[in-house]
Order: sequence, then structure tokens, then C-alpha cells
Amino acid sequence: MRFRNIICCWFATLILSACTPSTPQPPADAPAAEPANSSAAKPDNRPSADSKSEDKIVRASEYFNPLTTEEIRAGWISLFDGETLFGWTASNDANWTVTDKAIHADSATSPGLLLTYVPFADFELRCEVNLAAGGNSGIFLRTTADPKDPTKDCYELNISDTHPEYKSASLVGRAQPSHPVQLDDGWHSYHIRCVGPQITVTVDGEQLLDFTDESDNKHLVGLIGLQMNVGEVSFRNITLRPLSMESLFDGNVANNENIISGWHVVPGSKSEFVVDEQGIHVTNGRGFLESDKTYDDFVFQAASITHGQDLNSGYFFRTITGTADAPDNGYEVQIHNGIENGNPDQPSNWGTGAIFRRIPARRVVSEDNEWTTTTLVAAGPKIAVWVEGYPVVAWTDERTPDENPRRVLRTEAGHFSLQGHDPTTDLHFRDLKVAPLPKQ
Repeated sequence: MRFRNIICCWFATLILSACTPSTPQPPADAPAAEPANSSAAKPDNRPSADSKSEDKIVRASEYFNPLTTEEIRAGWISLFDGETLFGWTASNDANWTVTDKAIHADSATSPGLLLTYVPFADFELRCEVNLAAGGNSGIFLRTTADPKDPTKDCYELNISDTHPEYKSASLVGRAQPSHPVQLDDGWHSYHIRCVGPQITVTVDGEQLLDFTDESDNKHLVGLIGLQMNVGEVSFRNITLRPLSMESLFDGNVANNENIISGWHVVPGSKSEFVVDEQGIHVTNGRGFLESDKTYDDFVFQAASITHGQDLNSGYFFRTITGTADAPDNGYEVQIHNGIENGNPDQPSNWGTGAIFRRIPARRVVSEDNEWTTTTLVAAGPKIAVWVEGYPVVAWTDERTPDENPRRVLRTEAGHFSLQGHDPTTDLHFRDLKVAPLPKQ
């Protein structure tokens, strides 16, 4: 599998910008029609292992992912790519940098907070933290973008052996650890689990906190934040697994007919959707399989495999109910593994994980003929995508709100839809699941 935990073999001069896509976005009124099929008879332009051709080698492309294949299939994603601050936003002037595959800060005029781009509700969070002796730091859970009161706006997991009241492994203003611990001056591993009102914290394999919030200030959804308060601090291997996911496909065909439970074929579809031992198999095209239920803000995960080179498909979301005349009026998470010039930083058709026609994937990390897990978070106008656990999109739709997301911003609930793109379509989908994000 391409680039899993290794440095790829291309050399050059530039590293892809962490946050700004290299491909310009189209105007808001860009036509909704798909481009002509680009998957048929397209040559494989990836260089061979011994290729030295200068015209095929454009720029360096390092791909770091701390997750194993088994963890990715279990739903884990990496919140930090080990190279950049892509997918994070700072709410202050702390000097956040990346050093030795760790997020680092040691200076700020006021306590600094680095926040995830999108919120999460129920989850497991793992990371390693190294706080200088005598320092003060923390991990903010389900926080607002600008927390003022840790008893109302977030859960602040404190890391400070010298704090006068809430020392390391406490929740500031809410709960104390089971016993005192020393957690500064050295790397320590944290495993945090948030499910509904319950929060458990395990450090270096020892559970130190089990807290159930019974107050009126429960926070069931929010951002994750890394704090720099006093002293030098570093964070690395920051990974998360969404919890409380509900299946969108139980593997069954209803009524002994070719009707897939929980889904319906959009009228006018030419694609064939059948269930077999690998999941939902879609061939031919063009066509769409649409979920019966609708969702607005959510975490979505699914696995797909293409049975051919540079095939084209996608996951549509917040989609208006499809008709024969308008089958696909929704946002689309692209499935297309083609790259240009042998360079995974140059997707040939927006790239797997892109929001098609809106923002390209920053890197193609998936391969044809291999199972690929995609994670999508949609929270209001903010959208983030991970492919194989690696962050490829963090985008805010700033268009004017209206009904049709092919042309404008849509935050209202809509269907999920699986795409059959053209006559070459041949894919399987499995492990489709979703967790609605609660309103705070």
C-alpha cells in the first residue's frame, strides 16, 4: 500500500502547503454536471521504482501515519500528520510549530489553545505529551472555540504537577484523579474516552479518572484542544476513533428482492447495485443508491474498493432527494485514486477524499484494488475528510446558504448517496456507519 509509514522515493523542491489548496476553487455557480469520464483507457503515469526521469519527479512527498492497517479499519484517524498543523486552528498567539513529528510550543502572551478544525461527540483519543518540569498544559475535550470557564465551556484535562488545586489528570473545576501522579518532564501516553456524560482517562496504562457529568453544564460535542499555558510542551501521535456509530447497512436484502435494506435506488439509475459477500457491489452507470434516512451534522465512515485503474465514484452527502432529472444534488466526497506525474500531491481528478469541484485532496494516499477507509465530518459549514486515517481536507463552505449544495452552502439534513459514475464503474462498499453530532 502506497506510503504507509514510510518515506516515498521521489525527491524535489517543494512540500505541499498545509492549508491552501494548489488547485483554485470554481465559482459558486459552477455547473453541477459531472465531467466526461476520465477513468477509461487512462495510462498509468506512476514511475517505476528505478525511474530517474526528471520530468516525472516534481516535489518531495513524505507520508507519515502512526496508525496500523488494523487500526484504520477499526475507524481510527490521525488528527496530526506529523509534518504540519493542517487541520488545526490557533485561537491565540502561542508559537505552535512542528518539530520531530511533534506539535511544540514554549511561548505565548496568554495561555495558548490549538483546536481541531471540526468537533467530535463520542470518541476515544490517544496521544503522547511531554511537558517540561514545572509547566502547565492540558487537553481540552468537547470545547467551544473560545472557552472562558472550564466548568461550563469544556472539559479541561489538566497536566500540571504543580497546580495548587487541579494537578495532573484532573478535570479542572469538575473532578480529581484517583490518586496523585507525576506527569511532567518526559513523554507520557494518554488514552481518553468520552461517551455521553462519562469521561475516563488512562495514562501510561493506568486509569486515573472515571467521571460522569451530572451537572447542568454537560458538553456532549465540541472541539479538541491542545493547551500551552506555562513552560515547554509537545504533543505527538494524536489519534482518535469516533464512537457510538450506527450502521447504515446491515448486509441484508429486504423481502428476498434486490432491495438493499435502508437504501433505495434513485429513479433513472443505470447502475446495478447488488449485495454479495464483500458488501454493496455497484457496476455500470450512471446511477445512485440513496439512504432512506437523512442527516445534517455527523461523523461518517465507510470502506470502498475499486476493481480497476483510476475508476471514479463518490460518497454524496446532505443530498436533496434524487429524481431522474436531478439525481445527485449534494456534496460529493470523491473516490478517484489517479495522480499526475507520478506524484501523489497532484491528484488527477480532485483525488480521493476531495470535496468534488470545491477543494482537492491535499494528497492521494489510497490505491486502486485495495480497501480504503474514508472518514467524513460535517458540522455546519465546516467539512473535514480523512482517507486511510490521514487528513486530506479541512474546508469551510463560505457560499451563500440555500437548498442545493451543488451550487450553494447547505447545512440542512440530506441523504447519503453512493455513486455509479459510468459504464466502467466496478466498486464495493462496506462498513458504512454514521454518528449524528448532537446540538450543543
